[in-house]
Amino acid sequence: MKGKSVLVTGGGRGIGFAICKAIAQMGGNIAVLDSLPKPVDEFDQLESRYGVKTSFTQADVTKQSSLEAGFKLAVDNVGPFQGCVPAAGIAVDKPFLEQTWDEATGVLNVNVLGTFWTAKLMTAHMQQHGQGGSIVLIASIAGQGIKVPEQNLAIYNMSKAAVKGLVGPLAVEVGHSGIRVNSVSPGVIMSPMTEGMKVEYPHLLSMFENAAPLKRIGVPEDLTPLITYLLSDASSFTTGADILVSGGIHAGISPSWLSQKS
Repeated sequence: MKGKSVLVTGGGRGIGFAICKAIAQMGGNIAVLDSLPKPVDEFDQLESRYGVKTSFTQADVTKQSSLEAGFKLAVDNVGPFQGCVPAAGIAVDKPFLEQTWDEATGVLNVNVLGTFWTAKLMTAHMQQHGQGGSIVLIASIAGQGIKVPEQNLAIYNMSKAAVKGLVGPLAVEVGHSGIRVNSVSPGVIMSPMTEGMKVEYPHLLSMFENAAPLKRIGVPEDLTPLITYLLSDASSFTTGADILVSGGIHAGISPSWLSQKS
């Protein structure tokens, strides 16, 4: 990653920031676009700590003018880019028949169209510079058709299935330019988005922790080694792939947990 520049949307906190930190630790430069007015305090320390360039711009991935203006600033400050992680995402936990038009379109605008347009801007940028690159999308085991009891995440699951659905067609379309496209599908990862589960669904957190074959909840740092690998030249023959990072819960339930419940 040393000397490479990567754009991360939603990099101001949580999983997005963990991705930024991991890239900086490996010598990569980072530009963040985020709806937040400012990132977590540690972001400001990345430049001096790791000797890299960083840039933070407040931008809205759901508005074309804001996204394009933020992208231009990011290119001016840190570009040209060799990598991109559209990590901005939101969720709505509400029964299907109770979800409003604004809630549903809000999730789709951020998770699907925000990802799509960010990838489109980056693809054009990479083709213009003729050096190829890597785009890593953030999908989810929720996009694999897995339904969690009690949580009502229909529109979120739909959005992440759409993100996963973009990977193959885009990888095929842009491969001739040396641009690789892959996605990572996390399981339950503790982040600002999932913090509310501690209050609303503590028993579900306990289930995820004990039912997963690896017997724990994920943390953002469980994702970053794979994401930096996919961004790096080490994965130069990998494209069109979706890789699950779930502690194994997508594959099945821990036998020890099942025996305790019986």
